[in-house]
Amino acid sequence: MNILVVGSGGREHAIVWKLAQSPKVKKIYCAPGNGGISDIAECLPINALDIEGMVNAAKEKKIDLVIVAPDDPLAKGMVNAMTDAGIRAFGPTKEAALIEASKAFSKELMRKYGIPTAEYGLFDDSREAFQYLKSHKYPLVVKADGLALGKGVLICQNQQEAEAAVISIMEEKKFGDSGNKIVIEEFITGPEVSILAFTDGKTIIPMVSSQDHKRALDGDKGLNTGGMGTFSPSRVYTPEIAELCMQKIFLPTIQAMNNEGRPFKGVLYFGLMLTESGPVLLEYNARFGDPETQVILPRLKTDLLEIFEAVIDEELEKVQLAWNDNACVCVVMASGGYPERYSKGHVIEGLDTISDAIVFHAGTKKENGCYYTNGGRVLGVTAMAETIEKARERAYHAVSCIHFQDAHFRRDIGIKSFDQP
Repeated sequence: MNILVVGSGGREHAIVWKLAQSPKVKKIYCAPGNGGISDIAECLPINALDIEGMVNAAKEKKIDLVIVAPDDPLAKGMVNAMTDAGIRAFGPTKEAALIEASKAFSKELMRKYGIPTAEYGLFDDSREAFQYLKSHKYPLVVKADGLALGKGVLICQNQQEAEAAVISIMEEKKFGDSGNKIVIEEFITGPEVSILAFTDGKTIIPMVSSQDHKRALDGDKGLNTGGMGTFSPSRVYTPEIAELCMQKIFLPTIQAMNNEGRPFKGVLYFGLMLTESGPVLLEYNARFGDPETQVILPRLKTDLLEIFEAVIDEELEKVQLAWNDNACVCVVMASGGYPERYSKGHVIEGLDTISDAIVFHAGTKKENGCYYTNGGRVLGVTAMAETIEKARERAYHAVSCIHFQDAHFRRDIGIKSFDQP
């Protein structure tokens, strides 16, 4: 089969890498791809949001299956367009992708169907938001309604910080139109766990658990990012909690989306917080997480293409997922200054010395045989071993061998797994 993967980050590199292991795959294309992806797939210079261009490329290259990986093209209806053109595509429709594209929609869905989540208020008027802030306990969480590259969530310790967050999102438009509406949410505490699940709208099969480190600096300090590293499995996500989540959150979500006339087919990401009173849902994503994918797919033993096809054909109940028992850790190497201002175009050295880790490229380009930085998150250095501690050691050893100007990475990825029972 000829495959086209849409996207250009570390998640897409992991998907391409995994698909390349399938005996059913003839050739993989990726649009627009990156430096590392270009080593195993033919990269096409098409913007991930160019729906018409992507459909035309799929026709021209005689693509048998398109995997739409990023959130924006899903929200804009790329899967709908592919299907309308007679091209098989993996991912939710525009209607179903609203579960991520609008936090207001997802929070109202949770409330309507009794899915446990934090208390919240929705606002499209900053003055009303300011009034709400006066009468609630702190800390509070202020979220842009729409997509904001994982950065539209601000934790505010007092009313002054919360008002500044509202002004930044709603009035100064820090995240553009994504901030036309906001969610103000109670701050809840507990370990955060990411559960990704395959679903065909009828059957839902969770993948192995993972935990993400979202803050830019060690000790979970600094600004929110798209993710500075992750590990799998979570020590705190027990089989008992998994069953509780299945009954209280996962299955009710699939049924809720069917009831709303928005059946979800693809990968559904559940961002969970394990509170003292039980699991609570923080957010949905309508696709593979990044960098969670980089520690989940290396552990997958089942043919990924087989799973994608079963989801599209609504035959997921026929698939048995098999997983490697090893632990996996991914350390993100970012450009200095990320998630704010950073420079590009720096030479990346040492990649050819890595033998006991997988390096997934995120923001890179390749010219004349050399790799250069080309984004905020540059590389996801991923290692597997019998335990998280050993996988951590292996990943950080590989990180120490890779160099580029102003490289920034956290030194505590995976540590929280030891701090928690």
